[in-house]
Amino acid sequence: MARYAGPDGKIHEGDGVTPFDLFKVWEIKGAVAATADGEAVDLYSVLTGGGTVLPITPDSAKGLDTLRHSTSHLMAQAILRLFPGARFGVGPSIKDGFYYDVLFPKPISDEDLPAIEAEMKRISKEKLKVARLDVTSAEALERFKDDPFKTELIRDLGAERVSLYGQGEFWDLCRGPHVPNTGYLKHFKLLSLAGAYWRGDEKNVMLTRIYGTAFADAESLDAHLKRQDEAKKRDHRKLGRELDLFSFQPEGPGFPFFHPKGVELMNKLVEFWRREHKKRGYSEIKTPLILDRELWQRSGHWDHYRENMYFTEIDERPFAIKPMNCPGGILVYKTSMRSYRELPMRVAELGTVHRHERSGVLHGLMRVRCFTQDDAHIYCREDQIGDELKGVIDLAKYVYGVFGFKFNVELSTRPENSMGDPAIWELAERRLQDALEAAGINFKINPGDGAFYGPKIDYHLEDSIGRTWQCGTIQLDFQMPEKFDMTYIGSDGAEHRPVMLHRTILGSLERFIGILVEHYAGAFPFWLAPVQARVLQVTPEHELYAIEIEDELKKWGVRVERDNREEKLGRKIRDAQVEKIPYMLVVGAKEMEGRTVSVRSRSDGDLGSKSWPDLRAALDAEFDPTR
Repeated sequence: MARYAGPDGKIHEGDGVTPFDLFKVWEIKGAVAATADGEAVDLYSVLTGGGTVLPITPDSAKGLDTLRHSTSHLMAQAILRLFPGARFGVGPSIKDGFYYDVLFPKPISDEDLPAIEAEMKRISKEKLKVARLDVTSAEALERFKDDPFKTELIRDLGAERVSLYGQGEFWDLCRGPHVPNTGYLKHFKLLSLAGAYWRGDEKNVMLTRIYGTAFADAESLDAHLKRQDEAKKRDHRKLGRELDLFSFQPEGPGFPFFHPKGVELMNKLVEFWRREHKKRGYSEIKTPLILDRELWQRSGHWDHYRENMYFTEIDERPFAIKPMNCPGGILVYKTSMRSYRELPMRVAELGTVHRHERSGVLHGLMRVRCFTQDDAHIYCREDQIGDELKGVIDLAKYVYGVFGFKFNVELSTRPENSMGDPAIWELAERRLQDALEAAGINFKINPGDGAFYGPKIDYHLEDSIGRTWQCGTIQLDFQMPEKFDMTYIGSDGAEHRPVMLHRTILGSLERFIGILVEHYAGAFPFWLAPVQARVLQVTPEHELYAIEIEDELKKWGVRVERDNREEKLGRKIRDAQVEKIPYMLVVGAKEMEGRTVSVRSRSDGDLGSKSWPDLRAALDAEFDPTR
């Protein structure tokens, strides 16, 4: 007789039992699935051989994942009922929800989503049992013989047996686990449509991707939808247009156009970046955009990154537009023989790079084909690695704190396409882990997601509404110095190989600006705001005094504009509020006579009348907090 152990020392003996049976005996409620000796299984899976059986509840990551994946099947069944002849690609759970890629017999739009959602609710009330069926691949191919997508997936799996899940008339190829019946799925919402190529390949048919979300309770769903609404209000693409920061044009797909105010914002970021790097002993370089193909073959990018690169030809020789700055920086290092006394050598570059992203993944400033990396490379001796890592970790903590970001950290380890000796990889991973532990930073391991030349530390910033964004990275590289035969003369007079640290803090300047737009909802702090103050003249009679104030503020270093339109004052104030300008300086007859200005704050409203010295004192208090 098999013996099963549960949570809190619970024990049960019996044959042919299911997790559902065990949880009933043990009076465990709320499970949507289970783990049997660590393997996720359905509640109605028949267990054999004994072992540890634990509940998967919807308040856990795995439980929520199970709910969402089951809801994607629920949506597919509803679609099949409403659109007979629909064919289904893949329908996974994802962060914050799920999606399903569908080939519809006729095009659909957002207006069809309420009907699909209503049908999902009807199926939920039917409480259809969700059944698992293990079959041979040949049997699965027979069942899905009219479905080209499932047929392709089954053949690509190359397995002798596969598992299917079914509820009512709907069956799908799936590993599971799933909830026991459709009645478990009550709190869901369909969100949007998008186009998606089958298996992400532009050569394949375009499918309709339907996104949705699901939660275990109505309160969590409502809270999520409110966050989604807030995120829509903060969408950097929308605010970028409204605040006249940047645009995208059909003549340059995936290549952002920055307008004057957007350039002001970027310049302030760059000014801050340069100042902090000079404090920490970095020298700045600039390397070419286009370099010989042989360089990229030597670096390994040709073998590992070629599909993301752009190419050209000069004087009948093949060249590549750089997707990364590292090889150019290495060439600068190699312009002279280096001494151990020069190390650590900290070299920074605001390098523009180009990467061929597929059109389907382009997303505003968050995913573009041309961007500027706030790159730096540190060349050091092996005994200096710890101190250099500490310096970069301290810099990242300071910079993110200036913008009010909390952050989470991941240590990404050796990927499948890595180059070099696995023993060197283990050493590099250990050094990164030691540095994080020494800094007292909590982190999690992200297996297999390192760069092809070295493991890395990734920073995920948390914005003002709780979303996370991957930004900074620190990579420890023993491979490139070997490939490029980089050396320095040690204290013993012999040649030695330096170690190379790659790192970014902001990541992509363009993407970081997009994150800042959404983090601040376009209401940038005074030191970052492209326009810090706007002078609002009440009538044309006050123009000369308004010009005098504007000129004086420019002398103070304030980025100021003047609104001389023949509009009512209320309209001018509203427009300045919409444009999220920190200060509005109202100039009328009273102000002109008293040589004062009426000050309105974006956040605090009317601050009353101020003399010029008082106004300067107020604005000086707002200046760059990083200085």
